[in-house]
Amino acid sequence: MATGQDAARISLRPLESLAEFREALKLQREIWGFEEIELLPLRLFVVARKVGGQVIGAFDDSAVDRPMIGFLLAIPGLNRDGVYLHSHMMGVQTRYRNLGVGRSLKLAQREEALQRGVRLIEWTFDPLEIKNAFFNIERLGAIVRRFVLNQYGATSSPLHGGLPTDRCVAEWFLASERVRGVVAGGPAPHGEILARVGVPRDIAEIRRNDPRRALEIQRGVSSGVLENLARGLAVTGLELTPEAAVYLFSKWHSE
Repeated sequence: MATGQDAARISLRPLESLAEFREALKLQREIWGFEEIELLPLRLFVVARKVGGQVIGAFDDSAVDRPMIGFLLAIPGLNRDGVYLHSHMMGVQTRYRNLGVGRSLKLAQREEALQRGVRLIEWTFDPLEIKNAFFNIERLGAIVRRFVLNQYGATSSPLHGGLPTDRCVAEWFLASERVRGVVAGGPAPHGEILARVGVPRDIAEIRRNDPRRALEIQRGVSSGVLENLARGLAVTGLELTPEAAVYLFSKWHSE
């Protein structure tokens, strides 16, 4: 089991070699439990690195063999405002979670992107994954203005519980006042809260033990999120109560 002392010895660096990319493939299998056909292929890591994407690894320098214990992969995208990065996958080995490795990877990603003049990174996340949603919104300062129903279709990952892959699209405006404040340790500003959509705090247990109820909850959450986004609102906060994780919606004014 990793300790706080181990966390101080975790280093980050860009991945460049085929051997390092193969280590990232192994981590995919371990973290998500995907079947072989659903793994991001080695070629994608090679291409992402070549065409201006990001492939960053986290390593445990306290171990003799300095194993890779996490990684992040992003690919470049183009929208009407110019070039952005789509952060497609990030994972950390289970025993190294809750040590800040994921946040360190995201902050390294932000720093490298800003050095190249990139101002926006996007990624998708499951609104039923409460811990991940809190991290994205409250710990990184991302907002949500778009939502996609069943984006990836059914997957073989036990983490997805056989449910449709409904996804929030996180927008991380790297140089915004909101993100700069959150990265510096401040709270994510929520603005005037105009709507709320709740997810039961025990949704992970419901997914495992009652798939039918989990699907009903997912449909209700997805419907509520879509309805509020259609009103021109954005998810700007996530409030945790003993019973639920509550998505907070407000007006978003881009900086």
